[in-house]
Amino acid sequence: MKFLTSQLLYFFLDRTTQRNVRILVKFLLILTLLIIIYSFIFHWIMELEGREHSWPASVYWTLTVMTTLGFGDITFTSDLGRIFSVVVLLSGVVFLLVMLPFTFIQFFYAPWLEAQEKARTPRSLPPSTRGHVILTPFDAVAVPLIAKLRQYNYTYAVLVNEQQRALELFDQGYRVVLGDIDDRRTYERLRADRAALVFFNRDDQLNTNAIYTLRDVSASTPIVANAQRRASMDIMELAGADQVFHFSHMLGRSLARRVLGMAIGAHIIGAFDRLSIAEVPALNTTLEGKTLLDSGIRDRTGVNVAGIWQRGTFILPEPETELGPHSVLVLAGTEDRLQRFDEEFLITCGRRWHPVLILGGGRVGQAAAKHLRDNGIDYRIVEKNERLVRNREDAVAGDAAELDILRQAGIDSAPSVIVTTNDDNMNIYLTIYCRSLRPDLQIITRATLDRNVSQLHQAGANLVMSYATLGASAVINYLQDVQEVMVAEGLNIFRMPVPEALTGKSLRGSGIREKTGCNVLAAGTGKDMRVSPEPETILRKGEEIVLIGTADAEKGFLSAFEPNSIKRSPPFRKRKRPDST
Repeated sequence: MKFLTSQLLYFFLDRTTQRNVRILVKFLLILTLLIIIYSFIFHWIMELEGREHSWPASVYWTLTVMTTLGFGDITFTSDLGRIFSVVVLLSGVVFLLVMLPFTFIQFFYAPWLEAQEKARTPRSLPPSTRGHVILTPFDAVAVPLIAKLRQYNYTYAVLVNEQQRALELFDQGYRVVLGDIDDRRTYERLRADRAALVFFNRDDQLNTNAIYTLRDVSASTPIVANAQRRASMDIMELAGADQVFHFSHMLGRSLARRVLGMAIGAHIIGAFDRLSIAEVPALNTTLEGKTLLDSGIRDRTGVNVAGIWQRGTFILPEPETELGPHSVLVLAGTEDRLQRFDEEFLITCGRRWHPVLILGGGRVGQAAAKHLRDNGIDYRIVEKNERLVRNREDAVAGDAAELDILRQAGIDSAPSVIVTTNDDNMNIYLTIYCRSLRPDLQIITRATLDRNVSQLHQAGANLVMSYATLGASAVINYLQDVQEVMVAEGLNIFRMPVPEALTGKSLRGSGIREKTGCNVLAAGTGKDMRVSPEPETILRKGEEIVLIGTADAEKGFLSAFEPNSIKRSPPFRKRKRPDST
């Protein structure tokens, strides 16, 4: 009954619907008047022919003729009567069989269906809603972000401003609310003043307007936004955003950091107190072709091999694991231990001083180039749009799919190629092409959509990083007030409080690795953090553990030891702008 009431409200309160109903009523009045006139004429002609019929009979005859049923029980015998019957018949075809259905569908039935659709799409959240996350729009970043919110038991609402799109998402099972992003009433209906976080990922101008509008509703709700241009970050902060990310810049830096030659030895990609996380590609190093046991990394340096990332597959280290040309070692240890690793294992890269190729000169490509330039690494950008690379000595204008252009840029001697276009189809194409030209080449590729990550690995990419997952991880890190490092697409290093179920147990007896697929890198807090802990290390209440694992392994850990997950209140303070992931 409540649903029917809401349909009637949407139907009769809409101005367009009211106009349509008036048109339909006018048509029905004209049709009724026409039937009355025909009934009078029927009586008059029948009297001329010397016959009498009742008024109900006259209406009956008029309707049977106008609808072309023509039962034939009442007929005229005069030519005048037959001509009149033809006129009634033709007008009935026009008014009843053509105009009435069309008018009814257009001015009543279609608006009624639309009212049903609108009534099905929520325009507000329940008054009791609090601690939820509001995000807009539903895009590539929203999909993994929603998955993470569900993982951490956060409720959410996607703000959509198009009726049809909102209905599609609603039918797919997403929690959506229909409304205008620049209308303060929308945020009142979304209970934004009690939200845990609001995330905007639209164009810079609309983001700024939305942030300013929301701040008029609530001065304390945490607001996170993504800027398409770095120049817009300050504007959004002035409008009231607590944190503004630049995902394109972050992705470009993350891709560039994985390039061979960024450091001679292990290069650090994240830190948790005393624990540093570093990567070492086995390609062109003294580790290539050896097993972990033969390498003696832990015994000689104290560094723990946390895992091996190999073309989209994360492998937990075993003594017999062989390090191939596509293996990327993830190392965990203190900075002094990682320095000892560099001293023990000389990294050799014959092409280190040749330029790195960056295929694509957009925002991500420019960010990758800046990071390489800041670290003294030579590079060449290949960009089809001459306007983006005009008068630049570090760029080659042309199509990266053409062999002559690639050779002009230095594909034959480059140590690495970074593929940065925002078209995953093009990225797959270029990855296959570059791999066929250089089987020994390090290929680092960007993925815009998560579903294309596995295809990029199969195409030959050594490492793939997803724009969507990187953005979602940045938002979740802010929301949870925790640090999570994305090593590669689908592989994360994260920190969690020791669950109650593991308190007092040793690492060996915890079964973390066997039950979840995660590997413990450190345990403790602050200066007391034990890096690369021994199997007999006891997990204590109030401490934290740092783990590495795939997204599925992280879910497995939460399911096994934290079934209710850990939902933390977001910080209500300004954050420093991050320069990297």
